[in-house]
Amino acid sequence: MNSLKLAPLLAVTLTLSSHGQDARFFRISGPVATTISALGADGTVTWTNALTNATFTVQTALSVLGPSNWVDYVQVPVTNPVTTLRLYDPNPPSGMALIPAGSFTIGDTLDGESDAIPTNVYVSAFYMDTNLVSSNQWDGVYSYATTHGYSFAHPGAGKAANHPVQTVDWYDCVKWSNARSAQAGLTPVYYTDAGFTQVFTYGDRGTTVYPNWAANGYRLPTEAEWEKASRGGLSTQRFPWGDTISESQANYFAKPDSYSYDLGPYGGYNTNFDVGGDPYTSPVGYFAANGYGLNDMTGNLSEWCWDWYAVPPYPAGSPYLGGTDPRGPIGPLSQRVLRGGRWDYYAVVARCAYRCSYGPYFAVNLWGFRCVRGF
Repeated sequence: MNSLKLAPLLAVTLTLSSHGQDARFFRISGPVATTISALGADGTVTWTNALTNATFTVQTALSVLGPSNWVDYVQVPVTNPVTTLRLYDPNPPSGMALIPAGSFTIGDTLDGESDAIPTNVYVSAFYMDTNLVSSNQWDGVYSYATTHGYSFAHPGAGKAANHPVQTVDWYDCVKWSNARSAQAGLTPVYYTDAGFTQVFTYGDRGTTVYPNWAANGYRLPTEAEWEKASRGGLSTQRFPWGDTISESQANYFAKPDSYSYDLGPYGGYNTNFDVGGDPYTSPVGYFAANGYGLNDMTGNLSEWCWDWYAVPPYPAGSPYLGGTDPRGPIGPLSQRVLRGGRWDYYAVVARCAYRCSYGPYFAVNLWGFRCVRGF
């Protein structure tokens, strides 16, 4: 039986049962010592401290033997002497991972980024698909949807069943998320009226979409949720694993002669996948997961997010104004956010903080998506 282990800094190691997960260690670091007072079977941890109005850092490691390999897992603003946080879920929804509640720094200016001015954002816990939606997964829900009153502007495409679906526009992804919810017996998130009486099942360009954030169904991530999940707990790094990238870590178009942090080792398309004509996508889950267990948060396909795209001066609702669970500008604006880089372009766009956008009615073989869920 595998186990998750949690250790407060400079204290004894405690063990939490976690069936089906790799062994992992946690510790809590902060301006004062902490004492763990409760461990829940659902992955909830309660600790006490003598200091409030401070930020504590939960760190993680796969081993406590040999050289220190602790990395940040989540930043936790503490406002009470007793803090309760769900660090992990031993039984998450199939194909999903829990992203723990906490704060992080969204954006960076490492490479001259001008539309992602860093600020602190708090994001509540949510579940996210560990992989991009695959062509096979898309087809299964699509078949259900088209026999239950849904219509799509694009049928979706995939290089193979286990490759990500692409050539779907933002509206297609939103309707598909609703159909996935309905098929699973969950409450759909998206509607065509503010009273949440008409589920969004048809329509595309020009349709006003109203999200019911309290619904438990599948939806697109907000921009803040996406970047928090992408970083996997690390802060101020270009990529989910650090500051450099190579073709063994992600599917992107390498250009090491132009970017010092691009280690190639080859220039051009990823040599593992540049066969059979484009798109040169890679199978979902091909590369190592990040700290939250998510694959392909860098490269392969750019991913549609919920938010309207806006630049400084940021309008109300922008995650770059900080706050708790920002959901983007009210809109309507002209473009929706895309995140994550893609198979045909350079390492610069694969950075965690890089922002891309396009009209929500466009569909090309560079864009895909994954879903999130609340509780």
